[in-house]
Amino acid sequence: MASLRRSVLGSPIVRRVSVVGTSGSGKSRLGRQLAAILGVPHVELDGVNHQPGWEPLPAEEFRRVVAAKAATDGWVIDGNYNTVQALVWARADTVVWLDLPKATVMRQITWRTLRRVTGRQELWNGNHETWRNLLSWDPEQSVISWAWHKHAEYRSTYGAAASDPANSHLRFVRLASRRDVDRFLDRACREPG
Repeated sequence: MASLRRSVLGSPIVRRVSVVGTSGSGKSRLGRQLAAILGVPHVELDGVNHQPGWEPLPAEEFRRVVAAKAATDGWVIDGNYNTVQALVWARADTVVWLDLPKATVMRQITWRTLRRVTGRQELWNGNHETWRNLLSWDPEQSVISWAWHKHAEYRSTYGAAASDPANSHLRFVRLASRRDVDRFLDRACREPG
């Protein structure tokens, strides 16, 4: 396995990173980039959970698959699934929390969804976003509505988690702007391995 770089996160070596944040905040992009820098696999929880026809993987199977991935030596796992968060965080050494402003998230997720719908981009297991994702205001039908309604909840949840003594084994890195994200990745790339 490639040697892991010294971390911008205050740890001599970062091996297992959980990336969390509101839908549309850039978790998967950051996860892919950080995994490449660290030389570890990237796991996108949406890709594990969403089976053909947007059917979720049964909860026990989802936990089994994620537990197996989290049991390995190094990874970056992105996603906000309560059903597996404890499994991921029990093995993680770092949580990178994308806490971008709501306006930034809404702009990003709207453009991302528009690109995916008009380009018929395949996501996971043959799934595609539909026009409903742009036009519905039902959070269960629209990822845009989900991001709008969940933004404050995620901010509160991850803010509390960062200060919770039960999570003292984790290093939390809060990235509150696109500039923070860019600086974080730039610094990670420049640190000696």
